[in-house]
Amino acid sequence: MIPSGNILLLLLLPVAAAQVTPGSCSGCGPLPLPLLGGLVAADAVVSLLIVVAVFLCAGLRHRPTQEDGKVYINMPGRG
Repeated sequence: MIPSGNILLLLLLPVAAAQVTPGSCSGCGPLPLPLLGGLVAADAVVSLLIVVAVFLCAGLRHRPTQEDGKVYINMPGRG
């Protein structure tokens, strides 16, 4: 289900799109190769930082306690 705040945004999106005139982009064109390379490199670095942060946070979880070896009646397959 869509939250009510997003419904308003979805209803106003066609209105905002109608306000943009075709050809109003000034200075648009292909990006220079060094800028494109820098954007790709920055994206790779940020993605790597996110992966490292997730890996570190996942590693900080508590390890299983020694009670993990207990066998319970309602847990088939353990023991």
